[in-house]
Amino acid sequence: MAIAIFGTMIVLLLLGFPMMIPLIAGSLIGFVSLFGGFGQLDTMVQQILGGIRPASLIAVPMFIFAADIMTRGQSANRLIDLVMSFVGHLKGGLAVSTASACTLFGAVSGSTQATVVAVGGPLRPRMLKAGYNDSFALALIVNSSDIAFLIPPSIGMIIYGVVSGTSISELFIAGIGPGLLILFMFSVYSYFYAVRHNVPTEPRASWGERGRAIQRALWPLGFPVIIVGGIYGGIFSPTEAAAACVLYALILEMGVFREMNVRQLYATAKSTGLITAVVFILVGAGAAFSYVISFAQIPQQVLGSIGIDEMGGYGVLFTISIAFFVGCMFVDPIVVILILVPIFAPVVASVGLDPVLVGTIITLQVAIGSATPPFGCDIFTAIAVFKRPYAEVVRGTPPFIIMLLSVAVLLIFFPQIALFLRDLAFSK
Repeated sequence: MAIAIFGTMIVLLLLGFPMMIPLIAGSLIGFVSLFGGFGQLDTMVQQILGGIRPASLIAVPMFIFAADIMTRGQSANRLIDLVMSFVGHLKGGLAVSTASACTLFGAVSGSTQATVVAVGGPLRPRMLKAGYNDSFALALIVNSSDIAFLIPPSIGMIIYGVVSGTSISELFIAGIGPGLLILFMFSVYSYFYAVRHNVPTEPRASWGERGRAIQRALWPLGFPVIIVGGIYGGIFSPTEAAAACVLYALILEMGVFREMNVRQLYATAKSTGLITAVVFILVGAGAAFSYVISFAQIPQQVLGSIGIDEMGGYGVLFTISIAFFVGCMFVDPIVVILILVPIFAPVVASVGLDPVLVGTIITLQVAIGSATPPFGCDIFTAIAVFKRPYAEVVRGTPPFIIMLLSVAVLLIFFPQIALFLRDLAFSK
């Protein structure tokens, strides 16, 4: 049965069907095979509906909607101007500004693809004008967007938390340390790149200009305050924080900045609805598929064949890292989380690993995979947005992938990079 399920899914993928079709087809084959016909398809429908029932998932469309509003408005540009005013004049400062802007926008969007669009749109032309190679600029933008998957709010962490039953609040704060470490590594690399290629520096901003940039960015900087401060101050749950972000984005872009009218809001809401529909179909189909493979004990067979039961904690973490990294090189990150998390959950529990650490490593790996050839989704986002050929987009990625993978290794051996802030925030 396993061969029939996965063989059918691979064939459908190769034929170009969107991922939801192979997931539903695999689930359908599993239910028919396990229960001897189509009589139990109501159970499949129940599993699909059960997959999208958790209240925590309400945060996903809310954060997508807030990010879409900010991308179409002034918030993203004001955050970029703030970063540029302080580090733009340094050697490699424009590249450091790009990575920092991705981090800041990630703290208000939670989406790698939204970050590619919002930050890459205005900053890539400036990098090219300043003398940076286009392959470097594209690789920096695509891989810096990975930070958005770690810095709260993270849509990937929400999905992982729902699937694994892990606290989303703890996951959010655990992503801050690794996200800042990646930003530091990218900044150091950008400095040496600029020195090696003799990239000119930007004019130094005056303190008056910096003051005005701070003043202009005060409103957008309210987003991380709402998300992080609200959640860990006990004011909001993650879901309520998402709703508050939407309200705040509407107040800013329609009331304060006056960059969006009702017609544009409708178009934004429509776009969010389409994206949310795709995400929720994937989540529901993934829940049905997880039920099938769990009922058929496919995870136990697969993991038993590689001897994972005899591995210690380090071995399990390395196996998980490799599986998620490779999976996201070919398939959408949300789908990989939905399929693989239930497979590894029993092993994670049996060896006593902290599920928050595991979730942070998984989130990092799916973010890396989404920016890695051959089929990382952020690569194709960059191709569509910047209208550049595939080879040019991926040419500069290897150094960044090496740095990202090194952070994953550091997390395995030094888990306090992720868990220190979690333990500090949730200590009793």
